[in-house]
Formats: sequence, C-alpha cells, structure tokens
Amino acid sequence: MNIEAKTFLVTGGASGLGEATTRHLISLGANVVIADLNSDAGEALVAELGDKARFVRCDITSSEEVSAAVQTAEEDFGGLHGSVNCAGIAIVQKLLDRDNNPADLDKFNKGIQVNLVGSFNIARLVASSIAKRVAASGGPANQDQGIIINTASIAAFDGQVGQGSYASSKAGVVGLNLPLARELTRHGIRVMTIAPGVFATPMMSQIPEAARQQLEASVPYPKRLGEPSEFAKLVAHIIDNAYLNADVIRLDGAIRMV
Repeated sequence: MNIEAKTFLVTGGASGLGEATTRHLISLGANVVIADLNSDAGEALVAELGDKARFVRCDITSSEEVSAAVQTAEEDFGGLHGSVNCAGIAIVQKLLDRDNNPADLDKFNKGIQVNLVGSFNIARLVASSIAKRVAASGGPANQDQGIIINTASIAAFDGQVGQGSYASSKAGVVGLNLPLARELTRHGIRVMTIAPGVFATPMMSQIPEAARQQLEASVPYPKRLGEPSEFAKLVAHIIDNAYLNADVIRLDGAIRMV
C-alpha cells in the first residue's frame, strides 16, 4: 500500500512509539488521526505537524471514543486505510506478595482490558470502516485496501516475574493476529503485529539508570535500547509491503529475556 495520501489511526500517538510513528507516516505524506489520552501532548503535536494531523482524546477500551476517532478520519480525510495500535500499559505485580497474599485481580484485569481488549476494539472498528469503504467501491479486487498493525511485546514470549498481566495480554495480542488476518482477507485488509524489545520510550525513562544500563548490556546487538524511529520505520515497511500478512515481527536486537 502506498502511504502517501492514505489515512491512519495511531493510538498512543502522542508519545513514545506512537509519536514516532505519527511523525514518520506524516513525513511520508500520510494523514494521521492521533488517538491518545494525553490531550496536551496530542494537541501540541497537531499544532506542530499541521493539516495532515488530527487529535482525538481516546480511551481505546471505549467503543464510543474509538468510534469518534474513526469518524474523524472519515469526515476530515475521506476515509480510513489503517491503524497502528501503540497504546498500552504495563502492570507489574507478583502473583503472591512477600506475605503470600494474592495479587490484586483488578490490576491484572486492567492490563488485559487495555492491552488485549483495547487492541480488539481498535481492530473491529477500524476494519468495519475500511470494509464499508471497500464494499462501496465494488470490492477489494485482490489489492491492498487496508492494514491493521498491533503492538505486542517480547514479553509475550519471554515474560518476566511480575509480568503476569502484561505478558498474558501481549500474548493475547499475538493470538489475535492470525484469526483476524484470515477473516479480513476478503476485504483486502492485512493484519500484522510487532513485538518490540526494550525501547527508549517514556515508560523506560522511569526505571533507574543502573537498570537501564543492565538492559542495554543484555541486548546482543546493537547494545542499546531501541529507538522509536526504528519502530516507525518498520511500521512504514509493513504498510508498503503487501506480502506481509498474519506475521509477528520481533524488533529486539536479538534479546531473549531469561
């Protein structure tokens, strides 16, 4: 799919991986609807990027708020061609605490709701918009009509102690990939998932410097955190390469967490 003049919904698009994706897609001529909870950052980014960007405050678990973001793409840019779901949260808690008390079930569920249910919510509403546009134009004709890109994590495969909610929710995102891709073939919509490793995002900036250095040292090559721009470049390649479908791509410098 040619990126220029196409319209994409980028969730979590006001910071981190999402912001880098927003900037890169617009630099390639796309229109982007930024869906994020941070209104200040989102509106500032739109003011910087200009007419090709729109901001919608959006909780990805809300049908109404995601529908509003999709509607913005349809009304302001004439239709939607894809989504890149970067919104997510990391819930960290052990199954049992030091006194063998059980984990907080509500905290576990919050991670599942945002990372997994939110990904499904974005996919279903974006796919519906694209499929209706395709049907109105006469069908897909074996040509690329849309793309849904979800963000998992290497935690889906290499989950660490305390990552029960995060790892299982991201494993769920991986599990969505193939059934959604198979279903959406008749509309000419591809589905792909990126599983990032350790990246230099605002979430990572909260950890102590010693822990950051340890993480960098554990990456085989290159021995550093990933740059959000590298994630964004992979997004652009996935959009451009029509033969990429139903796959999960690890973007992690060969790290394997133990």
